Amino acid sequence: MSRTTRLFDLLQLLRRHRHPVSGAELAAQLDISLRTLYRDIASLQAQGAPIVGEAGLGYVLQPGFMLPPLMFSEEELEALALGVRWVAERGDAQLADAATHLLAKIEAVLPGELRHALQSSALIVPPGDTVPGADRHLAELRHAIRQEQRLRLDYLDLKDARSERTVWPFALGYFDRVRVLVAFCELRQAVRHFRCDRIQGLRLLGERYPRRRQALLKEWRAAQAELAAPAETSADTPAHAHPSTSA
Repeated sequence: MSRTTRLFDLLQLLRRHRHPVSGAELAAQLDISLRTLYRDIASLQAQGAPIVGEAGLGYVLQPGFMLPPLMFSEEELEALALGVRWVAERGDAQLADAATHLLAKIEAVLPGELRHALQSSALIVPPGDTVPGADRHLAELRHAIRQEQRLRLDYLDLKDARSERTVWPFALGYFDRVRVLVAFCELRQAVRHFRCDRIQGLRLLGERYPRRRQALLKEWRAAQAELAAPAETSADTPAHAHPSTSA
């Protein structure tokens, strides 16, 4: 365990205790010696952590102390590196570019030891399958979702029948072989899944849809949780269908 991770774990351990906890108990839970614990306590106090107490009496972290926003454990750094690499490899061009810039910003403000751990993470994301046309409209769809804007879709179903749909977009599913828009369809008066590679064109209508995105998302998730088995249709995929099925 690195020293940075050990200090982070010590802070987290102290945070869980409302009353003073002995140095022996802290050392045992961290699997370190008492001497190392006393040295770590002194180091945290020197960096501004309001730890009150002394050897033989116990220690307590005063309430209201906030951890530095970029203090990560080793597992958190690996999760961060893996997630960013997945987006950089599997996301559309705009998201991939954003992921690269995000990683550079985080690396720039991390302490040296943590920066090295992030850069040297051994978790690898292999290249994914390319889905023709899947990423064509994703930037516009994300914008519409963020702004809670009504959209008009020119959509091609599995039988190659064309239809025009006015929808309330509220989620995007990024699967290995397909991207799926989740939206309330005014034509069907229900939530539907639309495969993004089958969207032939779209237009933002410049007006907000009448419900909040989070409410639509919450209801959709609840409906998904109630289903015992997925279903499929040939025209468009209803809310209870598996998102990776064709729509």
